[in-house]
Amino acid sequence: MAPALLDLAHWSTWAVCAVLKLPQVAAVAAARSARGLSAGSLLLELAGFLVFLRYQIYYDYPLQTYLEYPIIIAQDVILLLFILHFNGNMKRALFYAVTFGGGWYMLTLRKWIIDLAMNSCTLISAASKLAQLRCLWQTRDSGQVSALTWSMSAYTCATRIFTTVMTTNDLAVLIRFITMLILNIWVTATVLHYRKSKKTD
Repeated sequence: MAPALLDLAHWSTWAVCAVLKLPQVAAVAAARSARGLSAGSLLLELAGFLVFLRYQIYYDYPLQTYLEYPIIIAQDVILLLFILHFNGNMKRALFYAVTFGGGWYMLTLRKWIIDLAMNSCTLISAASKLAQLRCLWQTRDSGQVSALTWSMSAYTCATRIFTTVMTTNDLAVLIRFITMLILNIWVTATVLHYRKSKKTD
């Protein structure tokens, strides 16, 4: 029974992550605007994802426990390019690419670096969610922010809590997913709140 549940959790996570950012990308592309989205939040999220992926690879964790991260990272890069384009900041794309590429390499120069980065990764990822919340609170407008994307992120965190307990039982990874689950639910609720407020005005 447990292996079947584990496989279901893996497969459902991969399926959701295959389209995770597409509602957000579609909303931004259709509106031709990145209103309501925080570029800083996305950059922090991307940094957190890259550190997490590098950590999983470094410690040779089973591929099925992190297979979705390259897919999410690719979608985040596409979304970031849309945000930079619509905000008139495309010149920064090369700087971000070089920074993230250099960071990817430097993470595994020493074991203590990747361990420290993983422990910081939860804070970085939490900061990304808090930056998006701050943007929502300041504007009091969900703009082009996709509640579907954020709720799917919450789902994948919940499944990854289960899969982590069943496979690696890595405490740092568990703390990260629990924290991200709570914050993803909070962002989703905030987006829905402002969307509802806008409809009643």
